[in-house]
Amino acid sequence: VQVSTGAVEMGQGVNTRIAMLVAEELGLPLNRVRVMTTSTEKNANTSPTAASTGTDINGAAALNACRAIKKRLAALAVKLQTTPTTAWPSKSAGLGTAPEIDIADAADSALKLTTFSGNKISVVNGGGNFSISFPELVNEAYLNRLSLGEYGYHRTENLGFDKLTGKGQAFQYFTQGTAVSEVEISRLTGEIKVRRVDILMDLGRPVNESLDLGQVTGAFIQGMGWVTTENLVYNKEGYLLSHSPSTYKIPSVQDTPRIFRVALAHNHENIVNIRGTKAVGEPPLLLSLSVWAAVKDALHYAAKHDHRTKQFITSHPLPIPATAEVTLRHLDPGLFERFDSKPGMTAP
Repeated sequence: VQVSTGAVEMGQGVNTRIAMLVAEELGLPLNRVRVMTTSTEKNANTSPTAASTGTDINGAAALNACRAIKKRLAALAVKLQTTPTTAWPSKSAGLGTAPEIDIADAADSALKLTTFSGNKISVVNGGGNFSISFPELVNEAYLNRLSLGEYGYHRTENLGFDKLTGKGQAFQYFTQGTAVSEVEISRLTGEIKVRRVDILMDLGRPVNESLDLGQVTGAFIQGMGWVTTENLVYNKEGYLLSHSPSTYKIPSVQDTPRIFRVALAHNHENIVNIRGTKAVGEPPLLLSLSVWAAVKDALHYAAKHDHRTKQFITSHPLPIPATAEVTLRHLDPGLFERFDSKPGMTAP
């Protein structure tokens, strides 16, 4: 089964999720589904793969197409149950000895009588039990001149938001999570080490739990960089100096929390979205604010033992990113007085 969607695979696993949705819908093993390269030749009028909507929109469209094909295949399976094997299209189409099987009168009720599972289609009705493998049924449908392709389209329903009044429903659902972070700050250098992180994320019913866990951990680590190290530095002319990984400090594997626990809260209440799943790409990034909050809490703890530090922290809120320089300045404001008191001098 070939599937073409408007989703762009960029490492987030959207192709795997769509393949799993299609395989489950058709009752096939995953290796029987191939997701093709994204191309506007095949799929026009698509939305950008952004805002964590790739699986939501494209997966739903793929399932719409699958269900239209299933309806035709199910109707044919129902008809084959009561048709002598010698009159099946595979036995008679090439010889022109039998008319094509008309499925029109079975189309509306066929899906209620059939199941797609284990690479086969089973029919249960008054005529007894009948089953046929998926490849066999596809061959019969082809020789019976039934369409084996379909175009599915999905638009998110029940949305309406007025930006001028700030009222309305902007989203179908909300992705939620919570995180607790423990940090350690060096009093000598201001360096921050994230010692432990515990995350609980509500992603509804995950299509692929392993991919979702990977997205949560990756987004959190990216967010750690956002709140602690990724500082943009410009010169007097406005040119960006921190323009590459040599000057723009992104998190590395050494910055990963020493204890990193992530769990998913399985929630079956999200009935508005495809398969009950929830978007996962970007929401977990915001949980990294727990790291920034932990840094702030640690600085306030240090301030209890130093009146000068306490006075500085009270008058200088902790910015984002809270870099090593920022935390060191909050720990010991006196170290930076010589830079602050002379015009034109800045701290290194």
